[in-house]
Amino acid sequence: MRVKLRVRARIDDARRRLRRSAGMPVVTARLGPSAPTAPDAAAGPIVDPAVLDARLVEIDWARLPGGTVRDRFDAPSGALARISLGPVDGRRIVLVPGVTGSKEDFLIMFPLLAAAGYRVEAYDMAGQYESAGAGPEHRRPPERHYSLELFVDDLLAVLADGATPAHVLGYSFAGTVTAALAVRRPELFASLTLLSAPPVPGRSLGAFKLVGPLIGHANPGLAARVMIWGLRLNVTRVVPTRQAFVRSRLSVTRRSSVADVMVLLSHVPDLRAALHATDLPMLVATGTGDLWSVGRHAGFAGSIGAEFVAYPTGHSPCETTPHQLVADLLRLFAAAERRAA
Repeated sequence: MRVKLRVRARIDDARRRLRRSAGMPVVTARLGPSAPTAPDAAAGPIVDPAVLDARLVEIDWARLPGGTVRDRFDAPSGALARISLGPVDGRRIVLVPGVTGSKEDFLIMFPLLAAAGYRVEAYDMAGQYESAGAGPEHRRPPERHYSLELFVDDLLAVLADGATPAHVLGYSFAGTVTAALAVRRPELFASLTLLSAPPVPGRSLGAFKLVGPLIGHANPGLAARVMIWGLRLNVTRVVPTRQAFVRSRLSVTRRSSVADVMVLLSHVPDLRAALHATDLPMLVATGTGDLWSVGRHAGFAGSIGAEFVAYPTGHSPCETTPHQLVADLLRLFAAAERRAA
């Protein structure tokens, strides 16, 4: 009950903050059938992020918001596909997707963050979607498997390619990646957000609420097949346009990268004390229907000294409650920037 009350209070607080922010433009994303678009001035401002999220409609997830820049970045594991949006001199935000995801998972958030004055970027991790060619064979010396060090070294190179410190968000498995770099190089981070990230060290797969007993002790190949099978069958019941995009990117995502990450999710390092010691501004965010329980996420947030919020959704608040998530991110960023000034 305490967790539920905290969740409700955090959502209500986000609404109040937006209503009070007279000096900040109200950002909306009225989504049409093709891509996120600018606010419709004739419709008038809507300041309740939960209402905006309730009004989301289907979009073409393969079509980027207007003004988005594509490029390919040469990381230690190979060429990574990257997208960026917003003023080039804006404070930098780097968003990192989960194991079976891609940079497009943040498309609805992109114009919202850019309109708030930030330069936001996201990239496909090695083995994912348009970075499928990147892998351990390109490391020096060449390696056989995707490792946590591979993903961390790639993120380090991405951050070094632009202005730092940057606001960094790691989604799902990428939360472990971003956390691992944060404890190693905290000076590169203006803030750290862990979105639906593994809250349990060690065998985090086994802590899944529903399928933990099934895949927690399975071999990595089987665990990867179960995850991909669930995505292909749309067990989370995403809308048709979203499912079409998920199937399309799965067709090119390297199966070996997914299998290797299943191994990593069975050996999640315990970074709680080290994260707490960084004293970075941090947010742990998730959905009430996430793979891991709200209680586990809340406990993890407390152990690292982070703020905590849970939205009325599943594993993917970046897709399903993006306005509420962005409201909390903007508050976190503003507080971090005030502290650093």
